[in-house]
Amino acid sequence: MIRINLLAEGRRPVIARKAKPKFALGEQDPSVYFLAGGILLGALVAGGQWWMLNSETKSLDGRIGVAQAEVEALRPILQEVADFKAKKEELQRKIDVITELTLLQQGPVHIMDKVSRALPELLWLTQMNVRGRRVDIVGTAFNTTAIAAFIENLDKVPEFYEPEPGSVTQDRGGVFNFNIAFTFVQDQPQRGDGAGAGAGAGGEI
Repeated sequence: MIRINLLAEGRRPVIARKAKPKFALGEQDPSVYFLAGGILLGALVAGGQWWMLNSETKSLDGRIGVAQAEVEALRPILQEVADFKAKKEELQRKIDVITELTLLQQGPVHIMDKVSRALPELLWLTQMNVRGRRVDIVGTAFNTTAIAAFIENLDKVPEFYEPEPGSVTQDRGGVFNFNIAFTFVQDQPQRGDGAGAGAGAGGEI
C-alpha cells in the first residue's frame, strides 16, 4: 500500500521578506536641518519686519488723520486771515490814491503861495506851469538885480530844489524878460533860514 504525503507536497517554502528600513533621524544629512532652520528664521524675521512696518504705517495714518483734522479746524481762521490781508491791501491802495490826489490838489496852491512870498520888488510873473514836479516860471523885471534876488529867495524854500535861470532878454522899453525852472520836492529838508526874505508886496501872478 502506497501512501502519499499530500501535506508535505502542498506546502511551499516560505520566503522571508526583508523589512523596509524605518526613517531614522540620526542618519539624515545635517544640511537639511540647517536649511529648515534658515527658512524658519527667515520667516520669523520677515514676520517681525512686517509687524513693525504695519505698526509704523498705522501710527503714521493716525498722525496724518490728526493733522488733517487740525487743518480742517484751522481752515476758517486761515481764510479769515487771508480776507483780512486782502482788505488791508485794498484799503492801503485807497489811502495811497487819496493821499496822492490830495498832494496833487494842494501842490499847485502851495507852490503859488511860496513863489508869491519869494517875489522881490520890481519883478512880476506872467506865467507859471506845473508839470508833475517840474515848475517853469516866466516873468519880467526892471533890472537883473531883482531877478537875482528872486532866484535867491526861491533857493531858500525847502521844497524848491535847485532853481535855475533860463534866458534873460531885454526889450526895447528896457524891461527884462526871464524864465526860471526848478523841481518841487515834498518834505525837502531845510536848506536855509526861511523863504521870502526880501520879498515885496504888489507882486502879481
